[in-house]
Amino acid sequence: MYETVSNPKAGSIGGEWTVIGLARSGCEIPDEYYKKYYSAVEDYVKSLKGNLHDKKYTEYSRLIVALSSIGKDPRDVEGYNLLTALGDYDKTIWQGMNGPIWALIALDSGNYPMPQNPEAETQATREMYVQRILDCQLEDGGWSLFGGTAVASSGDGVSDPDITGMALQALAKYQDREDVKKATEEALACMSEKQNSKAGFSSWGTENSESCVQMIVALAELGIPMDDARFVKSGKTMLDNLMTYYSKGNGFLHIFNGGSNQMASEQALYGMVAAQRLRDGKNSLYRMSDAIKFEGSSAGPETGSGLPNRNSDVVLKEIIAPGKTFDDVIGVNAHKNQPAIEALAARGIISGKKDNLFEPEATMTRAEFATIMVQGLGLVPKSNDSFTDVSSDSWHAPYIGTAVNYGIVTGNPDKTFNPDGTITKQQAAVMVARAAKLCGMNTEMESGAVRDVLAQFTDYVKTAEWAMESLAFCYNENILEQSEIEIKPDSNITRAEIAQMLFNMLGSANLIK
Repeated sequence: MYETVSNPKAGSIGGEWTVIGLARSGCEIPDEYYKKYYSAVEDYVKSLKGNLHDKKYTEYSRLIVALSSIGKDPRDVEGYNLLTALGDYDKTIWQGMNGPIWALIALDSGNYPMPQNPEAETQATREMYVQRILDCQLEDGGWSLFGGTAVASSGDGVSDPDITGMALQALAKYQDREDVKKATEEALACMSEKQNSKAGFSSWGTENSESCVQMIVALAELGIPMDDARFVKSGKTMLDNLMTYYSKGNGFLHIFNGGSNQMASEQALYGMVAAQRLRDGKNSLYRMSDAIKFEGSSAGPETGSGLPNRNSDVVLKEIIAPGKTFDDVIGVNAHKNQPAIEALAARGIISGKKDNLFEPEATMTRAEFATIMVQGLGLVPKSNDSFTDVSSDSWHAPYIGTAVNYGIVTGNPDKTFNPDGTITKQQAAVMVARAAKLCGMNTEMESGAVRDVLAQFTDYVKTAEWAMESLAFCYNENILEQSEIEIKPDSNITRAEIAQMLFNMLGSANLIK
């Protein structure tokens, strides 16, 4: 494939799939090859002014996955954020199941935060894409391109191995959810039943190599060995079946009575790579925290690596609960801060209040605030017994002690902390600014710049002098939204607002990916 696709371009053939297969294969490919591809992508994106397609949003997803595989950031390609399109739920699902499937694979390939799309009629979330896939599962246990959607035809009621395989790939990271696990087992049973005696699969009535590839990748993403008894037929595995399509020196056939096919060969390559990575105990094909790096592979610091002058104790929080959400932030009237809340919850930074409820409009106590700040910066909690009203055996003592030790929060002159006291907007701004400084951000602003930022709000004169610089910093860095006409500095800030502030700050500090 390296020789056949010697000049890779942006495209579904001779482009992304070859790059993904080669980049994830472990083969020694010259850096110049990937530089050549990225340069072509830059030209392509620039020529389209960032609008890759009005309806086929898999165009964005495919590029995102390929760029992630070579260590490039899809959020800045010639100044365009390719992730933004995937924040539009309605446009992403227009393509049938391909849309939500590949949106999830793309977003999860680099553990990217859910993008906000200001032009979207419906702001998407990971939960919405997962639920869309689950809602469209067919009665036989698998999926088809339009099955379960409003535009489904009579032929869409039968599962297709290509779409089912890809749906399983997208759901692989969400196996901690009971509904996803159940759907996965049903789909595997369906595909085992549909597998033929030669361990292969047919799509639209024709046995072909690509359908086998998608199921190979599905098993690999799920961590299921290729010799799993459910997918061994007549002593043959899916890999055995795939190799029957191989024409030595010429690549792979699409169907047995056809000639060698470049698309089939590209897919066969990454299918075998997926199986090899599983066998060797490596990250799966689409889990790219171990993506290759080559000279000049990043226009800036590695995503999530933090700023150069941050405190060395501040570390990135990895995703530990993908797809985590709360019943009161999702649904038809989803909360506007849902993406930020879910991103923090997925990383164990913030939690709900009770019964899978987040209570987004509730206020936040000083103890809760100290906790999420310590969690968000990855600091090691440690009590310091500084306050008379913070018992050393209370749940919040280690977090308060740590937040105080690092200068994020302070106590009162009488050596109390008031852990149950609420946080106002200007107090939150001051403490978030302190955390931002710890993360390596420059929080200092000249008085004239502070005035210019705050003067746009009708009530800026109500702001306490001690909070003005921090508020101006938060607005200037888009940690606080500037669309409101008032600051309301003394209003109690809500849990949802705090989540959004922390999420925005971590993004600016390059501590989220």
